[in-house]
Amino acid sequence: MSEARSIGEIEVRRILEMEEPFVTPAEMFPAATAEAVAACRRWLEPRALCPASGRLILAIQSFVLRTRHHTILIDPCVGNDKTVDFHPPWHRRRDFTWLRNLKANGLDPADIDFVMCTHLHIDHCGWNTSLIDGRWQPTFPNARYLFARSEVAHAQATGGATFEENVLPILDAGRADLVDGDFALDDHVRLEPTPGHTPGHVSIRLKSAGQRGVITGDLIHSPLQCAYPEWGYVYDALPDAAGRTRRRFLEDQCGDGTLVLANHFPSPSFGRVVESGAAFRFRYDGED
Repeated sequence: MSEARSIGEIEVRRILEMEEPFVTPAEMFPAATAEAVAACRRWLEPRALCPASGRLILAIQSFVLRTRHHTILIDPCVGNDKTVDFHPPWHRRRDFTWLRNLKANGLDPADIDFVMCTHLHIDHCGWNTSLIDGRWQPTFPNARYLFARSEVAHAQATGGATFEENVLPILDAGRADLVDGDFALDDHVRLEPTPGHTPGHVSIRLKSAGQRGVITGDLIHSPLQCAYPEWGYVYDALPDAAGRTRRRFLEDQCGDGTLVLANHFPSPSFGRVVESGAAFRFRYDGED
């Protein structure tokens, strides 16, 4: 799967691991009501809501940025062999779709200069490491891994297999750079604190040649939350903060031309925020 966009001189590519109906709106957003979801079905279906199952369609994917100086991987998905007891389909996966899609975009793990994670949940850091000869080792042999310092502290305090398999081996190998939540890699790529889903969650701001973009991470999970920004995801660590962050984000992006790269939105996942009554809608790239 090869697909690219440009933000000024930055080339952006999606690296898809999976895209499928996931859970129902009520399972994902505890505040969701059948009536509220029904009011959105006309524009949600069939791209973001499966008519047959009533489940929200989510993508699990990474983004690769190519600038004049760097090749940067954002959020390396679920990976293989990982302990994911809370979601059996991801537990000890042996699926190389993501690596195949990376290669289809003309890239090898050795080509990556920097790995950035918006936060340290399994579907955003799983390919950080690979199981080689019984040991977790960095998947990207030439990359520095940039982690927000506060996010690492939260993940370490929370503990569990995700931290031990996907983050601790990077720290132990001396491959991690712990940075502030508002860290700028260069003039074109910087982190921006967007707390709520996790305390140290960041989004990735892109700017080049007068054009702007933003990679959302998990500050928003579905286009449905554009209509209902205060609907928190069941796994938000700080639900109230997440709602405030999401509404502020949507207000800031509304009508300003910023290209939004939404990690979990269904294909094509690129689009712009537009006003819709008292809330918002997501207008996909190429949509009238």
